[in-house]
This record gives sequence, structure tokens and C-alpha cells, in this order.
Amino acid sequence: MRPETPPLSVAVLLGSVRRDRMGIRAAKLVINALEARGHEAILVDPATRQLPLLDRMYKEYETGTAPVVLEQLATLYRRVDGFLIVSGEYNHGIPPAMKNLLDHFLEEYFWRPSGIVCYSAGMFGGVRAAVALRATLAELGMPSISSECPIPRIGSALDEDGQPQNEHVPRTLSRFLDEFEWYACALRRQRQEGTPY
Repeated sequence: MRPETPPLSVAVLLGSVRRDRMGIRAAKLVINALEARGHEAILVDPATRQLPLLDRMYKEYETGTAPVVLEQLATLYRRVDGFLIVSGEYNHGIPPAMKNLLDHFLEEYFWRPSGIVCYSAGMFGGVRAAVALRATLAELGMPSISSECPIPRIGSALDEDGQPQNEHVPRTLSRFLDEFEWYACALRRQRQEGTPY
């Protein structure tokens, strides 16, 4: 039996801006599952946020001069307990919209866990992108938990509202979120006690 988890605040980062993207289904799945567990889930969608292509990182702007969208995201990232990354796989790697979304920030991610929900139209579920994402997330200071939540054949695995169409997805997601909650709660306690720098 899973112990009760205090409510968490989680940013759900979606890594696609394509017109016919399937990733929004996976993002809805994750948001629905987090909210069902009593957590706050905030979607960060680069298609609606209209982030600029990376020129300067948020920290490179003088105080008060960063674009509004970056100020909003910095404020959000500082208050959340963790990040769930929802990513497809483009040519065995990280989608450019995801990399652009991630690379604008650094310190705002520190001391918070991340988890990877990956997907693809084929049978591998985006795991090759997840391999590349692990290195990036660790470098950004939000290392990913050991579990992943791959969603193969996303077009048939989830409907347009993110509702699972097979037994595999909810079972995998439940175990994945159990682990993510554990890390998010543990790191929140440690942040409250202080960080090394």
C-alpha cells in the first residue's frame, strides 16, 4: 500500500510544437493522474508560451529585463517540487522544442527531481530520446528518477483526452509516479533544511 503523499506542485514540460502532435495526449494523461493524486500540475507548453529561440539564458538578462514569458517560467520553476518531462523522439533524439524549453534556465531547476514520460508512434515508446534527456536533465540540476514511463504507439494507446486505451499505460504510470512522489517529497524536505549552495 502506497503511503499518503503530501500535495506536490509539479511542472509538466511538453516538448513538441508540431501541428498534429500526439504529445499533448501524454501531457493530459500525466496532468490527470497528478490531479487525481491531489497534486497541482502546471502544463508548460512551448506552443502556447511562444518562447524565443535561445539567445540568452534567463540568468544572463539584467534583473527586470528578461522577456515576460521567461520571468513567468522562472517564477513557476522556483516554486514547484519537481518536473515531469513529456517528450517524443525525433531522429533518436530530443525534440528541438524540448531542448529550447529546457536550456533557457539553470538554477531554477536545482535540487528538484525530474521524471521522463516518453512516447513514439512506434514500438519503442521514445526511450532513445529518454537516454539523451537523462544527461541533459542531470546537467541542469534536476536529475531524472530511475524509472521512465514510455508510451509506445501513442496514437492508439491514448485518446485525445489522454485517457489510456490499454492496461499497460496506467500500470506503468502508477509505479512511475509512486517513485517520482518519493523523490519529490524527499528533496522538498532537504531544500527546506538548506542546500549546499
